[in-house]
Amino acid sequence: MLYFMPEVISLGEPMVEFCATSRGPLKSIEFFERGWGGDVSNVIVAVSRLGHRSGIMCRIGNDEFGECFLEMWKSEGVDTSHVIVESNAFTAVYFISIREDGGHEFTYYRANSAASHFSPEDLDLNYISEARILHVSGITQAISSSCREATFKAIEAARESNVLVSYDPNIRLKLWSLNLAKAIVSYTIGMVDFVLLTGDEAKLITGIDNVRDAALKILEFGPKVVVLKLGGEGCLVATSSDVVRAPAYRVEIIDTTGAGDAFDAAFIVGILENMSLQRIAYFANIAAALKCRGRGAVKPLPYRWEVDKVLNKLEESYKNFKS
Repeated sequence: MLYFMPEVISLGEPMVEFCATSRGPLKSIEFFERGWGGDVSNVIVAVSRLGHRSGIMCRIGNDEFGECFLEMWKSEGVDTSHVIVESNAFTAVYFISIREDGGHEFTYYRANSAASHFSPEDLDLNYISEARILHVSGITQAISSSCREATFKAIEAARESNVLVSYDPNIRLKLWSLNLAKAIVSYTIGMVDFVLLTGDEAKLITGIDNVRDAALKILEFGPKVVVLKLGGEGCLVATSSDVVRAPAYRVEIIDTTGAGDAFDAAFIVGILENMSLQRIAYFANIAAALKCRGRGAVKPLPYRWEVDKVLNKLEESYKNFKS
């Protein structure tokens, strides 16, 4: 049997998702739709759906939720050879409730989960060295000190092997203090090639309101590319030589959960395929928007043909596109 190494790998926290099927506070919801979540798992699945080999390094519980993750990843073509099934530990879960205004609230049951036990000793440095891109997350850094140490060790291993590193700070202040988050995220940004964050996160880190100025300030930390995900305003991509913007692609929004992860995956795929930054920006905006058409983080993630179909139509409309 031939084994092809993943092009994109990540490490982090898979979580089983229960999404409310109606609006209202969590206590009033009778029915939930089960799905899958966890930011890096979402990214890795999305990369696979967009046509590239991916793999995940993590711990899951020796329980039925862990089993369903293994089944889902394998069905999506994700390499699970570096997933550790931990006895006497549980796979984390979270609940999504949808407010009357369409926004959503998250309730997590993750403390001391199997995923939080991941440590530097769990890393296979050869696995990292064979990849083209390592994707890391601030959530992984926040859930435990051992996960934080593993993230830094993985980044260092990638850099030593000339593997590109992408980073989504995904700042969640329920997981760690503002001061610690700012310190760790700012330090990590200086270690990576690409950082993908929201406009609010950029302001939090820099104290700068203007998104262009904030992106340029973050470039001074050391990354090659800074990407600001701006929701309905599209995105901004900044390098030392250029700043490009792309408008959001409009869809009827059902649920935005995981849209940022779909964006990250599409950006990574664009880098793998040597797309221009302008094309990557449109490609990633489309992927994020298409995800929002359905409920949950994983099930609505778009396939490559869906994103290409929209992108091709836009190319016909905007003749200044560059491949």
